[in-house]
Amino acid sequence: MAKKDTKLAAAPDGDAKPKKPKKKLVLIAALVLVLAGGGGGYWFFVRDSAPAAPVEGVVVPLDPININLAGGHYLKVGLALQAIEGASHEPDGSKALDLMISELSHRTVAELSSNATREKVKEELLKKIEKEYHHDVMDVYFTEFVMQ
Repeated sequence: MAKKDTKLAAAPDGDAKPKKPKKKLVLIAALVLVLAGGGGGYWFFVRDSAPAAPVEGVVVPLDPININLAGGHYLKVGLALQAIEGASHEPDGSKALDLMISELSHRTVAELSSNATREKVKEELLKKIEKEYHHDVMDVYFTEFVMQ
């Protein structure tokens, strides 16, 4: 009597396929779960921990100075620096005054008469001052602005 092959007996139609291990599928599913958990953790915990806005510290008023404008006119301007709380030291105004002179000296009276232009000049000045003072200054205020 001839022995029958048990594998072929299980599949009489001839489509005998060996079973594939499910380890690969389990490994891929575990990897997907780990990545999804890491992304969810970032979304809920790290993303919400954005740096807080700086707290206002001391305001340092600077003495008004006269600046020569284009066309033979001049501008008397006073400036105050808003430092952040916890700054390493009170800001020295000499750098800010120098930046203000270089920012305003080439302007005309007509140009500086507009509120929009003054605000734009103030924003540009603030950017330069923040950089120069290593972000220890958070705002600037014109305390005096007289043109002649």
